[in-house]
Amino acid sequence: MLPAENLTFSMPVMLAEVGAAASPVFPGLSFLSFITSSTLVALIVLGVLLWLSKKATTGMQLVPHKAQNFFEFLVEGLYGRVEAIVGAKLAPKAFPLLATLFLFILVSNWFGLVPGVGTIGWGKGTGPLTIGTGAHDMVNPVLRPPTGDLNMTIGLALTAFIVWLFITLKEIGVWGFVVHTFGPKGGLKGFMGFVVGLVFLFVGAIELVSIAMRPLTLSVRLYGNIYAGESVLHAMSSMMDNSGPVLSFLGSVLLPIPFYFMELLVGLLQAMVFTLLCAVYIQLSTTHDDHGHEEGHGSHH
Repeated sequence: MLPAENLTFSMPVMLAEVGAAASPVFPGLSFLSFITSSTLVALIVLGVLLWLSKKATTGMQLVPHKAQNFFEFLVEGLYGRVEAIVGAKLAPKAFPLLATLFLFILVSNWFGLVPGVGTIGWGKGTGPLTIGTGAHDMVNPVLRPPTGDLNMTIGLALTAFIVWLFITLKEIGVWGFVVHTFGPKGGLKGFMGFVVGLVFLFVGAIELVSIAMRPLTLSVRLYGNIYAGESVLHAMSSMMDNSGPVLSFLGSVLLPIPFYFMELLVGLLQAMVFTLLCAVYIQLSTTHDDHGHEEGHGSHH
């Protein structure tokens, strides 16, 4: 039990200010410092998704129950979108990754809008384990959206990159990837073919740099949008902090409401953008667009 004098409570707000770095859930316990606020929410989101999928797939019937019907609608819709981008051949390989990324990012983004996320945590006081709520009182929130933590978005992007590399090399092989990246297109011969080959060699080097930057761009784009949304909600909730207790409370509740609807849309769009870019990367790297590949595959048939 915490000493009563170390417990401080201020007027709760819809969303408190959250720092760029995730804070430990138990700041006074060094051996649990690896459990951060974003890690805790990520585990909660993962548990919710596993529970929902288990509930939907248990006791499946020819006439589906509500949970099964919704889950089938969701899976079929996502599979159709993935198949339209990567093709029927690669869809079974890419779908587990892309569907998992979309659902996890979407739920994580929306989880950050739940009242209490970012507003309850360890606050200022005389002891190391002082609890407080409110934008001005809080130091370390217990909960924060995983996608508002750059460590989490980098982890998601690196996972997508590793699976992309595995699918690409399994589909076209190492040499096929080299030819796909550096090989000249157009089938020109002679001097012009040599010039075009040099151009595509340079373009291939640029493409390798672009590929290496994908995890960074994916992670920073997602993190930046979600963190910016948190900052906007905090700014709106604290605009009337100096207007007295009643107006301050009403302002912290009412002013952010329109922006909550905007963040619902932003959360959905960012999950779609992240997933669609991963799908496009898979499609681009596995497309056989040169004659050598087409002839090679034709000879196998």
